[in-house]
Amino acid sequence: MQNIFLAGSSRGVGREIAKLLLENEPPSVNLKVLLRNPTYAVELEALGAEVVFGDALNPAELEVAILQGKAINVVVTTMGGLPSDRGERADCEGNKNLIDIAVSAGVKKFILVSSIGSGNSVIALAPQVLLTLGAILKEKEKAEQHLVASGLNYTIIRPGGLKSKAATGNAVLTEDPNISGIIHRADVASLVCQCLSSDKANNKVFSAIDRNMLFKPVEFEKFEL
Repeated sequence: MQNIFLAGSSRGVGREIAKLLLENEPPSVNLKVLLRNPTYAVELEALGAEVVFGDALNPAELEVAILQGKAINVVVTTMGGLPSDRGERADCEGNKNLIDIAVSAGVKKFILVSSIGSGNSVIALAPQVLLTLGAILKEKEKAEQHLVASGLNYTIIRPGGLKSKAATGNAVLTEDPNISGIIHRADVASLVCQCLSSDKANNKVFSAIDRNMLFKPVEFEKFEL
């Protein structure tokens, strides 16, 4: 049974990942989730997750959260959001702290949920979108680069525009950085869970989109896990 550490589970894609991982009865994984806000703890504990509290921008708190209890095999992070009072963003500094501690803890696999527009996929976004999101995407790119350089076995998933609707089942991964479109958060979660058990996803960077919700109708190669 895999011991998985999930950061970013309070809402959005992270919450959907937690639901999918724990939907079996009994669960097929041991899931430890990191929270800053205790408001979300009751629901996650009801699902069967072990909840630990800490701030990813505080390396000491993060280290305790990861190292206490069972040894972690896999780390998944969907962290992002507003800057801290010091101007630091979880997109970059929080994820970099998580990566560094994962290295020292001997984690076997690290999955980072980033965004289309980061790294070489910047070419997929329109200039007006980059004007709005460019600074955030640069922070995400720094985290991606840190992960690739860490030596960890990694998978980076860059979703397109996110919507909180039921999964369509039409979401796919591609290594083509030119692709952009919409994807539902539940479908991103499904792709993340598929990558957890696929060696083909190791050391890969993917864009994640719904094949029926592309911004432009173009041909691309789907990655088969």
